[in-house]
Amino acid sequence: MSKDFKRILVTAALPYANGPVHIGHLAGCYLPSDIYVRYQRARNRDIKYVCGSDEHGVPITIRAMKEGVSPQEIVDKYHAIIKESFQQMGISFDIYSRTSGAVHHQTSADFFRKLYDKGLFEEKESEQYYDEKAQVFLADRYITGTCPVCQNPNAYGDQCEKCGSTLSPEQLIHPRSTLSDAVPVKKTTKHWYFPLQDYEPWLKEWILENHADWKNNVIGQCKSWLDSGLQSRAMTRDSNWGVKVPIEGAEGKVLYVWFDAPIGYISATKELTAQWADYWCSEDTKLVHFIGKDNIVFHCIIFPSMLKAHGDFVLPDNVPANEFLNIEGEKVSTSRNWAVWVHEYIHDFPGCEDVLRYTLCANAPETKDNDFTWKDFQDRNNNELVAVFGNFVNRAWVLMHKLCGGKVPKLHEEMLDEADRAMMQAFATTRLKVEEAIEQYRFREALYEVIDLARQGNRYMQEKEPWILAKTLAENPGNQKGIDNCLHICLQLTANLAILANPFLPFTAKKMCYMMKVVDKMLDWENAGKTKLLSVGYSLREPQLLFRKIEDTEIEAQVQKLKANAKPGGTASPAGTETQSGSDTAISLPAEAIPVKPEIVYDDFTKMDFRTGIIRAAEKVEKADKLLKLQVDLGFETRTIVSGIALHYQPEDIVGQQVVVVVNLAPRKMRGIESQGMILMAENKEGKLFFVQPSALIDPGSGVS
Repeated sequence: MSKDFKRILVTAALPYANGPVHIGHLAGCYLPSDIYVRYQRARNRDIKYVCGSDEHGVPITIRAMKEGVSPQEIVDKYHAIIKESFQQMGISFDIYSRTSGAVHHQTSADFFRKLYDKGLFEEKESEQYYDEKAQVFLADRYITGTCPVCQNPNAYGDQCEKCGSTLSPEQLIHPRSTLSDAVPVKKTTKHWYFPLQDYEPWLKEWILENHADWKNNVIGQCKSWLDSGLQSRAMTRDSNWGVKVPIEGAEGKVLYVWFDAPIGYISATKELTAQWADYWCSEDTKLVHFIGKDNIVFHCIIFPSMLKAHGDFVLPDNVPANEFLNIEGEKVSTSRNWAVWVHEYIHDFPGCEDVLRYTLCANAPETKDNDFTWKDFQDRNNNELVAVFGNFVNRAWVLMHKLCGGKVPKLHEEMLDEADRAMMQAFATTRLKVEEAIEQYRFREALYEVIDLARQGNRYMQEKEPWILAKTLAENPGNQKGIDNCLHICLQLTANLAILANPFLPFTAKKMCYMMKVVDKMLDWENAGKTKLLSVGYSLREPQLLFRKIEDTEIEAQVQKLKANAKPGGTASPAGTETQSGSDTAISLPAEAIPVKPEIVYDDFTKMDFRTGIIRAAEKVEKADKLLKLQVDLGFETRTIVSGIALHYQPEDIVGQQVVVVVNLAPRKMRGIESQGMILMAENKEGKLFFVQPSALIDPGSGVS
């Protein structure tokens, strides 16, 4: 952390309290933020971690109407479920608040009032759709009708899910309200708009120049919005559920949920500590928003503009947004019940919280959408947690009890060899790698370094073979020193693993502390990398299995459960859309259809030779902002390829990536470097590039057809 910051304030996107949380939510922002916070706490830094339920907005009132209960009953129910799920998964908020509370209502009203008194809002009248039967104004999403493009009878007022067309309610044929099935009518209403366009020049400088080090997906989406031009956005809504607009002439109106929701971070901090202003109003605070990519525009454009307009609050130092996590190859869909719900996972896999944390971090959608499969979950548990991490710790403990009397043996320094010294040096090396990766929000990379240290420990123990030395101990008493050294180093390595794994696997780290008979204070980060954490002669408890093997029958049961519970139809929504951006009106990025290129014949296609490769090295090309120089292993040779992806990927992030290469493309010189092939990439609607990859890792040089 920069020396300019005295304290850190971490926020995680407020989950929407109209349903439970699923694993896509965890992977998107809650697990990454918890890892970051646990690491910073281990460094004894002044840090606060705030979140809470987002309890306002149209979907809650609609759900309440459908269930015949009050909106308060809906949010009370799901707030409790969500809060418990987070606690059970070890998401260690300092406070988990809620936006229906009195402190939040007052804080939001005061915020609006200050902007209003400064004359920053535009007052406008407009016609909006109204359900006369339900007596409520309708967000576009709550109007359905026939799509004018494909004739789908169930198109929404903002989009047809069948053909993908962006629509408005006026374009629908035979529009109906989803609440009462009544035909909506236009009704004049007055609202207060925040002029985002006035902050466009400042935003361009603040984001594109001052925060060019933010993640590529964040910068790319912000740039797309700014390039398209910002417009005034209504900050009030017609409703009786929410924070009442605190001015005269605004009866029956509440603050737009996306105005009051991020203010929930401020009100939660107020509830947490009387020193809340130190975290929100002092320039020496580092504010970090953890979110999913569907919330980028709100946290990087709308909320910062609100904070800038207010003038009393700090702005975010970083907004590390993850992409989406799909499940078994399909987008998460709450309407179809295509999701793995956290509270159900905890019930089905008691004591396996860290297994899910590990899998979601190891497969985190940090730079691109990723896919959760139950088979991958099983493989990571059985092949990595059980066979690598747990196996090393268990072997060290069993051998220590068998060959060293259950106590930490002495280290005979005169007997240390190169392998011993290299193993001990790896403690400090790994600490530095994990530190750097976490500070840069590369949690997947940091976790890899932790599991790799355990892997090194297994190799070291296998090379030393203390069990073989024990067999000839009677003939060679000096072997005991070799046994002692090996197991002493392995036990010190175990202590280091507990410290390094703690941000990721807190339940496991606690078990390891129990086995070592040490207090949690040992998990302080300052102890990582040290080689003398466990005292010689100290007796240790019997080994515990840190992880259990997960059987094929358990995985098959989960796959069948997912399929059996899925409902037909429905709308697929990316993981994370139930957090704040799903609260009222969804915002879609501007996109243009890409025309299909001229037709080719089959013989044209067969001339192209596609092969798989692995990026072994990457570096930026001098004086070329868009180019990276890659060394790609094709199995039969390694080639230099120059690729225009530097605005989308950092060189260190793509080493080890599997790619597909056109290998028979004529060489071409770029910036004086001969490029010997072309990497296949896909581009999404935000202009973000993604590697085209096989669904599983296969040997370099394999053909692609």
